[in-house]
This record gives sequence, C-alpha cells and structure tokens, in this order.
Amino acid sequence: MRAALTAAPLLAVIVALLLGRSSRTAAVAGLVVAVPLVFFVFPVGRSAVAEAGLDWGPVVLEVVLVLGGGILFAEAGRSTGNQEEIARWVTRSLGTGIVPVLAIVHGFTPLTESLTGYGIGAALAVPLLLGLGLSGRRAAVIGLLGLCAVPWGSMGPGTLIASQLTGVDFDDLGVTTALFNLAVVGAVGAAAALLVAEPGRRVACLLAAAGSALTLWLAVLATNVLIGTAPAGAIGGLLTLLLHLTARAVRGHRIRVTRAVVRAGAPYAVVLGGMLAATVLFRAANAEGSAAEAIVGSPAFWLFTASGLLLAVHPRHLRPALRAALPTWGSVAPSTTLFIVLGALMGLSGMSEVLADQLARLGASYLFLLPLFAVLVGFITGSNSGANALAAGAQAEVARVLGADIPLAMGAHNSAGAAAMMASPARVELATRLARVPSAYRAVQRTLLLVLGCVAVAMGFATLLLL
Repeated sequence: MRAALTAAPLLAVIVALLLGRSSRTAAVAGLVVAVPLVFFVFPVGRSAVAEAGLDWGPVVLEVVLVLGGGILFAEAGRSTGNQEEIARWVTRSLGTGIVPVLAIVHGFTPLTESLTGYGIGAALAVPLLLGLGLSGRRAAVIGLLGLCAVPWGSMGPGTLIASQLTGVDFDDLGVTTALFNLAVVGAVGAAAALLVAEPGRRVACLLAAAGSALTLWLAVLATNVLIGTAPAGAIGGLLTLLLHLTARAVRGHRIRVTRAVVRAGAPYAVVLGGMLAATVLFRAANAEGSAAEAIVGSPAFWLFTASGLLLAVHPRHLRPALRAALPTWGSVAPSTTLFIVLGALMGLSGMSEVLADQLARLGASYLFLLPLFAVLVGFITGSNSGANALAAGAQAEVARVLGADIPLAMGAHNSAGAAAMMASPARVELATRLARVPSAYRAVQRTLLLVLGCVAVAMGFATLLLL
C-alpha cells in the first residue's frame, strides 16, 4: 500500500492534464495529494525541510528569472520588428529546396529557441517555411521539428532543474544530453527531408539531412564540452545556420547583410556574446561559484540586459512588450515553480526512492523504457522544466537502484523528455494556427507523434546498450 501511494501525486498530475486542466492546476493537484502523504506516510523533519529550502531557493529564483528574461526577450524582439527582420533575411538568403528547410530545422529554430524558449523558435520558423512555398500542414510539422534543442531552450532552466534534483553536474548533464540528442536531430532531419523531397531526390535529401544533423550534433556536443551547457544550443544552431549560408555562398549565391539585419541581430549577439565572455572570464579567474559569477554568469542577466538595451533604443515598445510578457510569465513561472516544489518534496520525503524501487523490479528492461517514460511525461507536462521537476528524481533513483550510470541515464531522460515538446498539444495548436491550418491539428500531431515514437524507440535501444 505504501509503495502504491508513491505514484499518487504523479497520477493526480496526469489525470488533471488529461481532463484539460492547465499545467498550474495539474501541479496544484499533485501537491494536494503529495502534502498529506509527506505529513502522514513519508514524514520529513523540519530541519530537513529548512535545509532543502536553502538549497532550492536559489535554483527556483534563477529558473523564474531565466523564464522571465526569455519571455521578455522574445516579446521585445516581436514588438520592435527584430524577429520579422531576421526572418525575412533568412528567407532571402537561403532560397528554396531542401537546404533552407534544413537550415531552419537544424539552424535557425534551435538558435532562436535556445535564446528564447517556450516554442518561440517554432513560432518564428513557421512563417519562414510558408515563405518558402510549403503548404500550411507541412510548414506546421517542419516548424515543430525544429524544436530539437529544447534541453538548451532559454539557456537551459529545465536542464538546471534536472541537475539539482539528481545531483549530476549541470555541464556534465549537458554533455550526456547532447550525446543522446543525436537520435533527435537525426530523426527530425530525416522527417523534414522526406516531407519536402521531390520524386527521385529522396536519397540525396536524406544524405543532406544526415550531414546537417551531424553538424548540429557535433557543434552542440563540442560547445557543451569546451564552453558549457547554457549557450550550447544557441552556438550549435548558429554554427549550423552559418554553415548552410556559407555552402550557399560557395555555390555562387550572394548573401547580403544589411544594416537593418545587423541591428536586428544585435540583441542576440549581446546574449550569446555575454554568456561566452562571462564563462571564459570566470574560468580564467577561477571565480566559478562566486556571487559575481552567479549573477553575471546567469542567462537571466544577459536576457534582461539585451531586452533592456533594445527597449531603451525603442522606448515606445516598452509597454507593449511588458504587457505581452507579464501575463505569459505569470502563467509559466508559477506552474514551473510548483512542479519544482512537487519534485523536491517527492525526493526529500523518499517517495521518489520508493517509486524507483518498484520500477526497478522490471530489471534491466526498464532501461529500454526509461526514455519512453520521459517522452510520456514531457508530452503530458508540455514543458522540459515541468517534466524534469516531475520525473527526473525518480528516473535517477531507478538508475541508481539498477546500478546504471546516472549521468548517462539522465542525459537520455532529458533529451527524450524535451523532444516531446514538438508534439505537445499547445505547441501543435500554435503552429497550426500560425500556418493558417487549424483544422489540420490532428494530422500534424499524428506525424509528430510518429517521429517522436521513432526517437523514443531508438533511445530505448541506446540506453539498454549503454547503461
């Protein structure tokens, strides 16, 4: 009976979401079930609660600030027209065919999603794909396929949560996540190629997709190893996009960068350049872990700095950007915080450990199911942060009980759970509306679920082999 109760908070969340309730309501439902269990079945001492509060307080604060910075950055770019200017330039520069599609899937969307998060990358990609002449349904699907670097979205608050819950170092988790993300970038590239390939050109398009996917994977992995996790998705997407642009220029196409494009790209350069400079300087000064590093080395600092500079140059857009950003932040931040509290409570009380013991009875076969469970949780929560707050602790405990490599297990969990974002109901609805084909919602989601299923199965075999 005690073991069965450990699953009750997760079941409460799942039922609430299946009933169409918001993620905030679902998190509250999980806490309503979990809190009595903590009091009466899995008691926790006051000193342990106080210590956990001190440990988690800074993490929650940083996650909330990163969320706020990412949302404001996205809304400031939209309000001032910067996003539209960059989108037009990408469309003009890349032309038509498989090359621009892959440049968007593996370059533009991962870059913009890593700097903003919350599906903004897909929202920016869909109009580009329509501009390339794709049908609304294909544009919606391919736009969402570009959400293949979600673990690094908005500079990685979801990955940070998983790191804190599992005890795996943030940058080490970034590396193992990048390793498993090869399955994600490869699958989305292949799917995009098959969707746009002309008769007789499928093999060539698939080879191009494989090369593009390998470029993004290697760039993200190398950045995680050499620099750190937070900027890895953005740098990987940028390098992949630049490679596609360079390849097009080598073939004789002129790539023209105007002053307007430079101005529109300046805020992105501030975020990416600031993060890189901070990382290098604090490592050189051996000041990692200092108060200054905690502030200036946080993605939130640079997201707010870039947004502030942009809105200072365009002061009339300050109020519209704030009016658009605050309601979104007010919806996203509380639900994410509640999921973190729920995950922390389950870990602190021992519920995650007991649940893990039950799952571990499946033996080594659970290692195959680990990424499939992550996909399910990611799809249900619709958020990498929420998925990690809800299930990362339990997944790590299962890996521990089975004697598996925990950093590798959490890399698989993080990558698989994040991949589920591309098929989540909210993202699909957004993409189909932007593509002006809301009636194609179910068809678009079926296609994405097929891709996601292939990713989950491939990762399942990889975890079974490696763990």
